[in-house]
Amino acid sequence: MSGQSLLVPGEITPVRSVPGNIRRPEYAGKPAPTPYTGPEIQDSDTVERMRIAGRIAAQAMEEAAKHIAPGVTTDELDRVAHEFMIDHGAYPSTLGYRGFPKSLCSSLNEVICHGIPDSTVLRDGDIVNLDVTAYINGVHGDNNATYLCGDVDEESRLLVERTRESLNRAIKAVRPGRQINVIGRVIESYAKRFGYGVVRDFTGHGINSSFHSGLIVPHYDSPQATTVMQPGMTFTIEPMLTLGTHEYDLWEDGWTVVTKDRRRTAQFEHTLVVTETGAEILTLP
Repeated sequence: MSGQSLLVPGEITPVRSVPGNIRRPEYAGKPAPTPYTGPEIQDSDTVERMRIAGRIAAQAMEEAAKHIAPGVTTDELDRVAHEFMIDHGAYPSTLGYRGFPKSLCSSLNEVICHGIPDSTVLRDGDIVNLDVTAYINGVHGDNNATYLCGDVDEESRLLVERTRESLNRAIKAVRPGRQINVIGRVIESYAKRFGYGVVRDFTGHGINSSFHSGLIVPHYDSPQATTVMQPGMTFTIEPMLTLGTHEYDLWEDGWTVVTKDRRRTAQFEHTLVVTETGAEILTLP
């Protein structure tokens, strides 16, 4: 297991600007988004626009990930992704969402999700999750991945590799006519083979013109997740696995979620559309 010291909050730089010609989501400048009341099943035009948003989000995440190295700040990773999305005509969906101050989430080591990019310097041996969402042409595309920084210990490497595999297995389980709880069942059964915790309180979600539509996609076998998947449904799958407990604490910033036992955690995410035979990944670079 890694001997890294625990994370502490860093200094947050001023909010980055977005050119006025780039379309904002409706929640920009508001304390919260307007609740979504539209359909979970999208027409072909919406799905095509989501492919564009998803591709930009995936490319922005890849570009930021190229800069992951010891000595680089998480704020620098945010700058790279922000500028990439702006250069491609997209708005960074997290920027201003419920007051979030940055253009991606950077979650290191024991941070489960929603880490705020700041002056924190990456260290050799860290694992780094980047969560990037792009908004363009009225729709969102959302993805994340966990990366290795320098020489990472074997336990952490395996956690990252297996978390990625849990997402791949969950995507293969998507079929029209199946209930959404099959997704969590596949993830949880795989994670249990290695004694990993499966985070329960943060989930996948419906996504389209809304960042979070209200549809919930648990990563454990939830008897409440009885929604039947249908062609055209769009949502994310984003398993969060831990080396220890699935329980968490929240930092005073109101965003940063850390494992209660402070052991490491990894996450991977794609935005999908259900097809007639399975699922298409919309967040491919």
